[in-house]
Amino acid sequence: MRVLLPLILFLSQISVSSQTILEWSPDYKISLEDFQSPQTEINSKLTSYSVFSGADMEFSFRMTTVEFMFTKNFNSKVIATFNKKAAVITAPDTTTAISLVNLGQYSFDLAELYSRKFRRKMHDQKGVFSNVSFFQPMHHHLQEEMNAEFALVLKATDLGLKKDLLLEARQKVLLEIEELSDFCKECKPPKHNRQKNP
Repeated sequence: MRVLLPLILFLSQISVSSQTILEWSPDYKISLEDFQSPQTEINSKLTSYSVFSGADMEFSFRMTTVEFMFTKNFNSKVIATFNKKAAVITAPDTTTAISLVNLGQYSFDLAELYSRKFRRKMHDQKGVFSNVSFFQPMHHHLQEEMNAEFALVLKATDLGLKKDLLLEARQKVLLEIEELSDFCKECKPPKHNRQKNP
């Protein structure tokens, strides 16, 4: 039992740690409980409100040069994540906090949309003789585009308090996600999809 106990404790620590990072799923809707940063606060004494969603578009791969040359599908290497420990909401009341949660959900959905756009671009532009850093300019461009789109919605919806406008923006993003269904994390893009995308 002495050997098993440390192993069980180690495995439970890994499980708890991995539960702080969520991967985007069409079935998961984030809640106020997912904003687990120590800075999260709902307090009637607060005179302002803010949100940091903790959503991100992550990309990494590890493969040999030969594997890289013949790999065209990088879908599984790009992940839209939500870091609960980094997600922050400060609000004077629960109603405002829920509006900020909805903005956080929009940000998470937007990260998935841009992850799919990134997967598609890599699929369409990666050649056998592409340099290992071929993805960097497109990743940088898409990250800037995603940040600009989020900033526009942030301003237009008054940080999510204009609920109808936020819902409209989110529905548009979800529709675009569906249009890129071949580029979900688990999907295999069709072989005939060779056109260049802007």
